[in-house]
Amino acid sequence: MNAEPEREADAQFAEDRRETIAVPVLITDLASKTLAIKEGETFLYSDLEGNLDHGGDYGLGLYHKDTRFLSQFRMEVSGRNPVLLSSSSERGYMSYVDLTNPDLYDGDVLAVAQQTLNIRRIRAINGKLFERVRIKNYNPHPIAVELGFSMEADFADIFEVRGMAREKHIPPDRPTAEGNRIEFTSTGLDGAHRTTVVEFAQEPDTLEMEGRTVRATFRMHLGAYQTKLIGLTVQPLVEDERPPERDFDVAVHELRRSYEEWERDSTQILTDNELFNQLLNRSLRDLRALYTETDGGGVLAAGIPWYVTIFGRDALISSHQLLSVNPEPARQALELLAARQGTVVDDWRDEQPGKILHEVRQGELARAGIVPHTPYFGSVDATPWFLILYAQHFRWTGDLDFAQKLLPAAEAALRWIDEYGDMDGDGFVEYLCRSPRGMRNQGWKDSHDSIVHADGHLAEPPIALSEVQGYVYLAKERMAGVYRAMGDDRRCEFLMGEAHELKRRYNEAFWMDDEKYYAAALDGDKRQVRTVMSNPGHGLYCGIVDDEKALALAKRLLAPDMFSGWGIRTLSKAAAAYNPMSYHNGSVWPHDNALIAAGLKRYGFIRSTNRVATALFDAAVHADYLRLPELFCGFTRRTPNRPVSYPVACSPQAWAAGSPFLMLQAMLGISARAHENLLTVNKPHLPTWLNTVEVRNLLVGGSRISLVFRREAEITSFSLLSREGDVRVVMEE
Repeated sequence: MNAEPEREADAQFAEDRRETIAVPVLITDLASKTLAIKEGETFLYSDLEGNLDHGGDYGLGLYHKDTRFLSQFRMEVSGRNPVLLSSSSERGYMSYVDLTNPDLYDGDVLAVAQQTLNIRRIRAINGKLFERVRIKNYNPHPIAVELGFSMEADFADIFEVRGMAREKHIPPDRPTAEGNRIEFTSTGLDGAHRTTVVEFAQEPDTLEMEGRTVRATFRMHLGAYQTKLIGLTVQPLVEDERPPERDFDVAVHELRRSYEEWERDSTQILTDNELFNQLLNRSLRDLRALYTETDGGGVLAAGIPWYVTIFGRDALISSHQLLSVNPEPARQALELLAARQGTVVDDWRDEQPGKILHEVRQGELARAGIVPHTPYFGSVDATPWFLILYAQHFRWTGDLDFAQKLLPAAEAALRWIDEYGDMDGDGFVEYLCRSPRGMRNQGWKDSHDSIVHADGHLAEPPIALSEVQGYVYLAKERMAGVYRAMGDDRRCEFLMGEAHELKRRYNEAFWMDDEKYYAAALDGDKRQVRTVMSNPGHGLYCGIVDDEKALALAKRLLAPDMFSGWGIRTLSKAAAAYNPMSYHNGSVWPHDNALIAAGLKRYGFIRSTNRVATALFDAAVHADYLRLPELFCGFTRRTPNRPVSYPVACSPQAWAAGSPFLMLQAMLGISARAHENLLTVNKPHLPTWLNTVEVRNLLVGGSRISLVFRREAEITSFSLLSREGDVRVVMEE
């Protein structure tokens, strides 16, 4: 089965382009100098030495349920800072830090020569933070050293850490320390009692308190070449939480087994490019690391460090990216978000009936009602994305019972689009922040200055975003398919009619004929926001773009002002508001690029899809652990150079980790209609750096299949390797 050549328009486009090769408040000088590990609702964010230093000024800490339970944690050897050898948090649940010693003196006498001790810190999170410190003496004679640990807990709320000023604050209690146990306690404005329990495996030689800082010291005598261990745990507790007891080895074994099960249950992808294999493996493990069990069920958290919580939009998009690899996160996200769907009009939380939440927080400020995140609903696109994922999950699983179970939530979401989302009845979905503590901009570009007119002035709400109309179009089109499968032809035809009318009106209202591009939005006066942004590129993925306009849109997305060489910028270099170091006004976001790349494939621009995928793959090669970050700066690629890091990008981050899977799915051209017992392959086209791709254990409904794709020059073919079940695999035009 051979892929057909791409259409002539793409060839023309290739000729034309040959010359082209809510902002986090915290700004930190620790960019790319941190270690992050996570399991469940607990994560540790430390410097490369494993310390929580700087008095918490840079956001480092041990966090649990949106509260920092440890703000200082430093280790010293005989009063000196150890010297870093190497460190890694490649495993999402464990970190390793190897240190050595500087010259250590006893008065004026050199007691231990430099680089004769190895100090290894191994950490894991599983219900609590486990740390095992191993110190080995490489001297041929005995030595004596002191290992000191200093700790403090400020119990800061995550919003406070990120820069939100507080009017009222109850300081933490004075800590208690006795034997091998230290306790830090606090009662917040929400009345909740929070405790940090530190326990050492053996009793320290001294325990000292200075203010709210506790210092534990171990006097260690090591014989020649002797090794000793110090173990400790840090347990964050809210109210009466009592996680199960386990020791270090059991905790690590459980985590390792959980990751192995996650990988075993997912589609296995193997290519002839080892770096790309590593990128896919890293992304899959990062998504497991971000998987979070909450009171309402499991969900992919948005990212470490600032978004370890339920985010509607992020969970939906990342689960959607992962559907061909593992549909279970989508199922769980849909169930959780349906259970927390809006039911009333509540301006404080920007809630409306049928609306899907934006964000949930469990810290002091949310629980005390100082911020509205219990949950907060200020997202205009989470609701159509809920419908897209609902329909796409059905297409991959064919699970009609599940679709029927969540149908009331889907219908409520459709009503929200028509009754509340389209607040002025013009046929477009707009947003307007009503909460005094809410977000001004409520699309995925949610920083305050992200929707800006060509003259540099901010657009005034209500704002109808270009990409949101695309999401609504795709949501209604795919929901029509679900209704057809359920036998409701009347509802199917009605939604298809609405989708077609929206497409017609969108292409009239948003198209800028002089720019041969779509407006990023319509402002409150229905004026086009004429700044050239990446937003309309999502319309390609959703299918709302008229065929005769697609080529011009595609060419501009990959023109020099938009394409940096590392990916498509969020905003044109020619725009007044362009800043390659900004959060949304000129940076490059992997998930934005992945959706655009898949959209380019939908309209037949096959080489363009591969070009975007190649740029992101090249960027990933330069990243730590081959991990795509949330975003990076939009500076133009030059030779030789590497992508410029954005200082506070989340890493790992869910929809960045999911992006390679969506792009690979687009390049392979695979999509499912499990309710029709069908997997389709549409014009597979591998880039020059991929010759073969094996896809094994691909789940389509109740069937499992394995495929291999092979590239020979410009032709990519595929073959069926194995099949369990009766799913049909066909080439689709």
